[in-house]
Amino acid sequence: MHGFDLSRRLAAEALGTGMLVATVVGSGIMAETLTRDVALALLCNTLPTGAILVVLITVFGPISGAHFNPAVTLVFTARRELPVNEAVSYIVAQVAGGALGTMAAHVMFAHPLIDLSMKVRTGGAQWCAEAMAAFGLIAVILAGIRFQRAAVPWLVGLYITAAYWFTASTSFANPAVAIARSLTNTFSGIRPADLPGFILAELGGAIAGMLLMNWLLGHSEMHRPVAVVETQP
Repeated sequence: MHGFDLSRRLAAEALGTGMLVATVVGSGIMAETLTRDVALALLCNTLPTGAILVVLITVFGPISGAHFNPAVTLVFTARRELPVNEAVSYIVAQVAGGALGTMAAHVMFAHPLIDLSMKVRTGGAQWCAEAMAAFGLIAVILAGIRFQRAAVPWLVGLYITAAYWFTASTSFANPAVAIARSLTNTFSGIRPADLPGFILAELGGAIAGMLLMNWLLGHSEMHRPVAVVETQP
């Protein structure tokens, strides 16, 4: 399907998720260092995140599908485009890679390797925001694959850039990233106690997005390849 064996795909998922988290956490630490203006700090966190998503999906998409997100992996598994046993391995790789990404950012900025977050992110508005963020992400990915496959890296990067600002939660939209962000008591952190609400909202939003797009795009999409981005033959 990809031309790459499972071990290489898992390495791509771990590395990609790690680089994504290192960007999110590292740019947040840099923003806090450079300014006390929260709006400017959020902008400094937003732009690198959107940019790195374009790069990572372009580079790793042809290898693993560039999920970097258990919610995305769950959707492709539910659509019978990724075997369950491989999906479990993908999710483990994503969570592990994300945690290593936080540690890498901490090493670069001379922070403790793991520093559990104390930043409160909870409540109905935050959960609704995460559900909407994940819903939109899945809609963008599935429609992008259908109509503009080569543009998917840009579509996802631009969507997350926008979602940072139109969602109350700043759009985590990713359980692996949420877990990784609980390990940093910096700008981008989230209390470990707040993870269950975020993760449930993200998974629920992703499934809702899949169900809507399956109907909207028609049944012909049910058997498309798993890769988010593929090279042309």
